[in-house]
Amino acid sequence: MSIKVSGLTKVYGTQVAVDHISFELKKGEIVGFLGPNGAGKSTTMKMITGYLPCTDGTASVAGFDIETQSMDVRKRVGYLPESNPLYYDMYVREYLEFSAGIHQITNAKQRIETIITQTGLGKEAHKKIGALSKGYKQRVGLAQAMLHNPDVLILDEPTSGLDPNQIIEIRELIKTFGKEKTVLLSTHIMQEVEAMCSRVIIINNGKIVADDSIENLLSGKQNLEEIFRSLTM
Repeated sequence: MSIKVSGLTKVYGTQVAVDHISFELKKGEIVGFLGPNGAGKSTTMKMITGYLPCTDGTASVAGFDIETQSMDVRKRVGYLPESNPLYYDMYVREYLEFSAGIHQITNAKQRIETIITQTGLGKEAHKKIGALSKGYKQRVGLAQAMLHNPDVLILDEPTSGLDPNQIIEIRELIKTFGKEKTVLLSTHIMQEVEAMCSRVIIINNGKIVADDSIENLLSGKQNLEEIFRSLTM
């Protein structure tokens, strides 16, 4: 399994943010991770990437434990957090060179040019990140997440701030990436989930309330938005 989560739990003081959740993701799956604000999506993603320690339970990425083999996990994960932290005083290409150095990419120059082309950053690569629109900043975040060709891509609201044309382009990029990798994707846009994902996990109040294929979830008369509302209201 590319991602295996078992009884994963996160507690802040008396608040249980993530409550003993379990799921598995296989190679080649693009899975939508849905839930209302505060449901525990981002916290779960941060624990899987090793950014946050878990309170209880276990998780592994590509066979490596998130706690005892954290560095091995980070080498195999590309992560785009919701906040998309960037160095605004850096130029786009400079920032990607910096990221390539962290990942010790051997063919860095070639890889950077490839990822700039794939994410549509060619016309903006000479600019400082702080001068970019929100949509292009989002592309830079996605570029750094994919730069080291990770086995697993974890994306928290990846199309936030993009216009309709950009959304389609990034959607196709994620779908191409997901053919050979594993993608865990959080978004509030149900059309994005239906267009990209083969499976959906819905979390509410820290607990998983649904985990099934898109086909099975939509087998009735409801659309995904109605299903989401019925499970999370």
